[in-house]
Amino acid sequence: MAAAWGLSLAAAALRAVTAWPRGRLPAAFPRSQVLRKASSSSPQADEGQIHLTDNCVQRLLEITEGSEFLRLQVEGGGCSGFQYKFSLDTVINPDDRVFEQGGARVVVDSDSLAFVKGAQVDFSQELIRSSFQVLNNPQAQQGCSCGSSFSVKL
Repeated sequence: MAAAWGLSLAAAALRAVTAWPRGRLPAAFPRSQVLRKASSSSPQADEGQIHLTDNCVQRLLEITEGSEFLRLQVEGGGCSGFQYKFSLDTVINPDDRVFEQGGARVVVDSDSLAFVKGAQVDFSQELIRSSFQVLNNPQAQQGCSCGSSFSVKL
C-alpha cells in the first residue's frame, strides 16, 4: 500500500501514564478549540483539517478510556526524513488542534499539522499487524518501503 504510511499501535505501551510536564493542560481544556466534524467527508473538503475514516473512529472508541485521545505527531527520522508517531494521550497543549468525529478525537500539534494537513487517519487491520496510518497526505512527496516514513513536498 504505497499511499499509506503508519506506525504500529501497541495498546499496552500506549497506556503508560506519564506525569504532566509544566505548561501542559489537562484534556478538559476549553472545548472552544475543538474542531468538530459531523461525518467522514472527503479529503478535498478542507485541506487544513485531518479527516478520520470510519475504521479510525470505531477503533478509537474501542481503545480510549475517559479523556484519552489519539495524538498524531510528525518527527524527524525514518528512511525518508520524517515519520509519523501515534500515541494515546490525555493532555491537550495550547498549540494543539483537536479534530473530533463521532466521539473520537485526534490531536495534532501545530508544528506537525503543517506536515499532515488535508490527510486522512485510518485504522488498518491485517494478518501481520494492526495500526493507525496516515493516508492520502497531500504534504508528502514519497514514502519509504518501510511504510512509516515520508518526505515532504518542497
